[in-house]
Amino acid sequence: MSRIPELQRHQLSPEQTKVYDAILASRGSLHGPFRAWLHSPELAQKAQQLGEHVRFQSTVPDRLRELAILVTARFWDAQLEWSIHEPVAREAGIPHAAIEDIKRRRTPNFEHRDEEAVFHYTFDLLRDHFVDDNVFAEASELIGTRGLTELTILIGYYSLVALSLNAFRVLVPADMRPLLPDAPGERER
Repeated sequence: MSRIPELQRHQLSPEQTKVYDAILASRGSLHGPFRAWLHSPELAQKAQQLGEHVRFQSTVPDRLRELAILVTARFWDAQLEWSIHEPVAREAGIPHAAIEDIKRRRTPNFEHRDEEAVFHYTFDLLRDHFVDDNVFAEASELIGTRGLTELTILIGYYSLVALSLNAFRVLVPADMRPLLPDAPGERER
């Protein structure tokens, strides 16, 4: 059970309703941190706009974005984030073996240099809080300065999402299957 009330539309103030409707129009649902974020509607609006940009309007290809999201979700053990994005990553072209390796906290063997570079860039930044010069140079060569800027902001945004999900114990909805077998929060179901 979530630690804070998951607000329903009929419970919302006019300001919250406006944000609720904008999120629904943009994403089609309020899965994830959005119902929790509605407790602070101005922040929710700004966060969802950033998320909409990094996920749907970025110059980083879908395949690489979804790879970075999975690495971030696994790093933070964010069950809902992982369960939403694993199928999207598969559809975007991330190989099954790579997804399974990330899920099991192993470094995948990638066929594509850009996937390997994005994996190491994301993992290094999360684990070490810095990126090795060689990793940075490789990623920069493959996706460019704008791509690295957008990738870095995407990693930060999905860390924000993961921390919100974990802090508020936002669980996978009953109609969705949890796909991260050892995420701590799911044991409470």
